Amino acid sequence: MSAFKLKLGGISAEELVRYYGSPLYVYEGDVISSRYNELWDSVPYPKKKIHYAAKSNSNLAILSMLQGMGAGIDATSPGEVFLSLKAGFSPEDIIFTGVNSSPSDLEYCHETGVQVNIGSLYLLEYWGERYPGTTVSVRVNPDVGAGHHDHTITGGPASKFGIYHDKIDKINEVADKHDLDIVGVHAHIGSGILETDSFIRAMDIILRTAENVSGLKFIDIGGGIGIPYGPQEASVPLGELGTGISNRFSDFSRDYGEELELKIEPGRYVVAEAGTLLTTVTNMKSTSKFNFIGVDSGFNTLQRPIMYGSYHEVQNASRMDSPEGSYVVGGNLCESGDVFTRSEEGIEERMIPIPEAGDIIAIRDAGAYGFSMASTYNSRLLPAEVMVSGGRAKIIRERQTLEDLLRGMQ
Repeated sequence: MSAFKLKLGGISAEELVRYYGSPLYVYEGDVISSRYNELWDSVPYPKKKIHYAAKSNSNLAILSMLQGMGAGIDATSPGEVFLSLKAGFSPEDIIFTGVNSSPSDLEYCHETGVQVNIGSLYLLEYWGERYPGTTVSVRVNPDVGAGHHDHTITGGPASKFGIYHDKIDKINEVADKHDLDIVGVHAHIGSGILETDSFIRAMDIILRTAENVSGLKFIDIGGGIGIPYGPQEASVPLGELGTGISNRFSDFSRDYGEELELKIEPGRYVVAEAGTLLTTVTNMKSTSKFNFIGVDSGFNTLQRPIMYGSYHEVQNASRMDSPEGSYVVGGNLCESGDVFTRSEEGIEERMIPIPEAGDIIAIRDAGAYGFSMASTYNSRLLPAEVMVSGGRAKIIRERQTLEDLLRGMQ
C-alpha cells in the first residue's frame, strides 16, 4: 500500500520538487485570495482599503495578484515601492512608512508620488523644509504594544516606531510651519497578534489622537493580525475584530463630521498559510539525546525559527500517514542553531513520519517572512518560488545560480 503524499494546489510535493528542485517555496494562490476576501468581508465599514504589507512577501507575482483584487500597499523601503509600482499599483495606492528613513528614501518617495507616512518629529521637520506645501501622514506611537515576540512589538515606550501620542501639538506646529497638509494618522502595535483587545485599545488611542488633527482623509490602524502557527493557538476571532473596528470607526467618523477612509495593513494574515517550504532529507543520525533529520535547507532560507524561536508545523510530505518517530530537523548551514524544530527555549523534538533519505519535508505556514528574509549565508543559493492553483504550477522566481553569487563583485 503506497504512502499518502502531501499535495499543494492539487500537485504532490514530490512532483513539485522533481520539476523545480529543492529547497523550494510553494504558494497556494487560492489561500491568498481566500484570506484577503475573509478579511475584507469581516469589516463591514464601507469606506475601507486593505494595504498589503509588502515586507511579508514581496514577490512580484503575489503583489500583482493582490493588485488585481483591489489592494493597496504598505511599503517600508524604496525597494518595496519600486516592486509595487512594477506590479501595477498606482502611486496613490501606496503608503510608504519608513523607519529612520534616509534623505534618499524620502526623495525617492517624493519623486514617485507615493503617500509618505512619517514617524518622527525630526523627519517631519526635514520633510517640511524640503517639500513644503505637500501632503503627509503621521505615524503615532499609541503607547500600546503586542505581538508574538518582543522583536515584533512596534508600540509602547520601548519602541523605536512612531511619534509618541502625547506630542500631537508639536505635530500640528511643524505642519503649520511648513504648510503641510496632514491627511492621515497611522499606528501599528506589532505582529502576530491573535486577540482583539490590543487592537481595540490601540485604536482607541489613535482615534483620540486623530480628534486633534483637522482635515484628515484617512486613519490607518496598521496590521499585525496573526495566524495560529502552533497546535495550541487559535485563529483570531476575525468577525469580532472586524465588527469592533467598524463600530468604533463609524462612531468616530460621525463625531469627526466626515466619513473618513479606514485603512488596515495585513501581511502575515494574507500570505503566511499559503506558503510551504519544501526541503529534501539528505542525512539521518542519532546522538544520546536526539534523532536528527538533515535537510538541504537552512535558516538562510527560513529565519523565523532561529530568530524568534517560532513554531512551524513540519510534515513528511512523502509519507504523511506512516508510523511516526521523534526527530529534530537540522539544516545544512555551519551553525549549531540551524534547526527548524525549536522554540525560544531551544531545540525540541517533533513527531514526524519516519523518513528515508530523499523524502520531502514540508515546513508549513512559511508564506510570510520566509523568502523575504532569506539570505545567501554560507554562500547557499536562494531557492525558487512557485505559485500553484487548480493542479497547475507556475515558476514566479528562478532559483539562484552559483554565477549569481558573483554579481556585482569586482
